[in-house]
Amino acid sequence: MILSVRTDAAAKRLFLYLLLFSITLLAFAQQNNATKPGSWSGVLVSSACNADEAFNESPECTRNVPGAKLALYDDTNRVMYGLEPQEKVVAHLGDTVTIRGTLDSDKIQLASIELMSIGLAVGQKAPAFSVRDQFGRTQTLDTLKGANGTVLLFFRSADW
Repeated sequence: MILSVRTDAAAKRLFLYLLLFSITLLAFAQQNNATKPGSWSGVLVSSACNADEAFNESPECTRNVPGAKLALYDDTNRVMYGLEPQEKVVAHLGDTVTIRGTLDSDKIQLASIELMSIGLAVGQKAPAFSVRDQFGRTQTLDTLKGANGTVLLFFRSADW
């Protein structure tokens, strides 16, 4: 009987230590993940617009709506992030940008903003590349070149 009481008390003590340890680990992990520094790219849209409207490039998303703030729409994962301070982004509504800062929940505290340029400038020569076509043949800029030049269209993705 005495051995049984000691075993129960030891088991309870071990359970309490493990529970306390687990709670401490969770609190520490949550504190470390509260803010994450990084960079995010996307389009600056009105916060009056939702992610579906931004994905469909609704004209409403790039209109200045009184009382609405600007948000970053990341079309890679269809997420909208709040932005602070707004003064750094207010002149860039509708622009494609890369933002560096710290993410806290769904809001980015801006450190910097940089306009993104997509594609080549008019008249700029395409870089050398090689790619397999639908028949498995390797194509390059030279193999695709026609008598009047070449037009290349790279289609990034589709929402099937």
